[in-house]
Amino acid sequence: MIVLTAGERNEQIVVPDLLDQGAVRRPRGGRPRLRPRRIAADKGYSSVTVRTRLRQRGIGAVIPTRSDQRRRPRFDRAAYQERNQVERLFGRLKQYRAIATRYDKRKEMYHAGLIFAAMLLWI
Repeated sequence: MIVLTAGERNEQIVVPDLLDQGAVRRPRGGRPRLRPRRIAADKGYSSVTVRTRLRQRGIGAVIPTRSDQRRRPRFDRAAYQERNQVERLFGRLKQYRAIATRYDKRKEMYHAGLIFAAMLLWI
């Protein structure tokens, strides 16, 4: 799922939408789960509001703390290293010039371009 924000807008505002709309496939088929076990995110999502929202839904947070915050003793470094798959996906998406420079002015057109580029990578 892809959710867009304004260029200079903080991404934390879309966390509730992502949690409400996201679905996790089951390994052997069946109805998808609406609540993942854990979510890995970068330091930009290390805030009280995001961690509280995840805790309310019973989702574990694999988010490193910022330098201005108190360190969390139970940070799973191995699970956080798997996050590089998502970062590599963004790198591959940005190989398309229209995605990297955001030529499209309208949100709907840019979103369609992102979906199309993701489909090309998937094929």
